Amino acid sequence: MSGEPLTKRAVAFVDGQNLFHAARAAFGYTYPSYDVTALAERVCLRQGWELAQVRFYTGIPDVGDNPRWHAFWTRKLAFMGRRGVVVYSRPLRYRNRRVSLPDGTEHFFLAGEEKGIDVRIALDVIALANRHEFDVALVFSQDQDLSEVAEEIRTIARVQQRWIKIASAFPHSPAARNRRGIDKTDWIRIDRALYDKCLDPRDYRPKGSGS
Repeated sequence: MSGEPLTKRAVAFVDGQNLFHAARAAFGYTYPSYDVTALAERVCLRQGWELAQVRFYTGIPDVGDNPRWHAFWTRKLAFMGRRGVVVYSRPLRYRNRRVSLPDGTEHFFLAGEEKGIDVRIALDVIALANRHEFDVALVFSQDQDLSEVAEEIRTIARVQQRWIKIASAFPHSPAARNRRGIDKTDWIRIDRALYDKCLDPRDYRPKGSGS
């Protein structure tokens, strides 16, 4: 196997909803306020990696189900695309959820669920590794479904006889309940100071939508 390269090309794979929920739990942000390009650049700079590409994945609500958030994501994804981010989106699927309240009553509500985002990320990580397009797969997610991708990357490294790393980056603070990165990857904890330097100054929410 060839040795560790001096210049390490990194591709960032960003699970948009996972990153948002982690930032909300860790830092209290109420909407996806991140600039993923700035975030990927700063993480790579700290690690001594050269950022080659940013890829962003998210589910978005249908305009009929939630017009405000549909508009938000449509605008944000369009801006990302103009900046060179590779964007992949899928419609959210809605299912009835039940919550039992302390007084014994039950409340039903529709909850949006992502389907296929983790699979798409996994397929792209493996495909780009097979094409020698990165030395480091930098995955912004804590989704443990992606842990098997790490094993596949190690297999690819052996077959190609080259050095490849996979890392998972995630917001971290004492307030966060989930403090684990993806198993079998290198963990990169993003603190509040770093995250706040990577906020998107543009607010894509329609006026009057609030949070």
